[in-house]
Amino acid sequence: MHALDALYTKRPFFGSRRMQGALKDDYEIRICREHVQRLMREMGIEAIYPHRNTSLPAPANPIYPYLLRNLPIIRPNQVWGTDITYIRLEQGFCFLTAILDWFSRAVLSWEVSEKMEVSFCATALRSALARALPEIHNSDQGAQFTAQEYTDILDSQGVAISMDGRGRCMDNIFTERLWRTVKYEDVYLKNYRTIDEAREGLSTYFTFYNEERRHQALENKTPAQVYCAG
Repeated sequence: MHALDALYTKRPFFGSRRMQGALKDDYEIRICREHVQRLMREMGIEAIYPHRNTSLPAPANPIYPYLLRNLPIIRPNQVWGTDITYIRLEQGFCFLTAILDWFSRAVLSWEVSEKMEVSFCATALRSALARALPEIHNSDQGAQFTAQEYTDILDSQGVAISMDGRGRCMDNIFTERLWRTVKYEDVYLKNYRTIDEAREGLSTYFTFYNEERRHQALENKTPAQVYCAG
């Protein structure tokens, strides 16, 4: 799973067949394709390319329409995005979720958990909403984000809910880029031993990311500068 995480971060367009080959060539890990598919499902990852959506919600959970088609993102708190990613530990793994302001790239809140469940995503959302109120919240159709526990928080604040649908694989690209940055600049360098150590280290990193790390796409300003200026 650690090897899959590294491969996916480097080559997010790889499906299970190409992952199987890369595991053999790059890591000398020989497993069948079905095993690769099972591990990818457990990690919550899939290849980024236009295809039938496989991030399935719980059957009873409602699906909301996609609201961002041809919408220019021109100000902070116009659109927030969220996602979950796998974080490797020295012995085991955990999951990281974050709320990202799309215009400024600012990370408004984040949480880690040993399980890919609704509660830690809801905690991150509440923390972000304590700071500001977005016009639109966008996510995939995963069970964590379609759960009533999560959508009720948004509904209670009058936030419009948008969900990526079929053929919308690139719409959460800002969050995918964030995961790539976090892993290459922090997780892979630190090799966290425990979830508590990861939580402490990520806290330091996200402060750096928001307040010190300049983005070329933001005219070499930091996310915090752009977010606060709005």
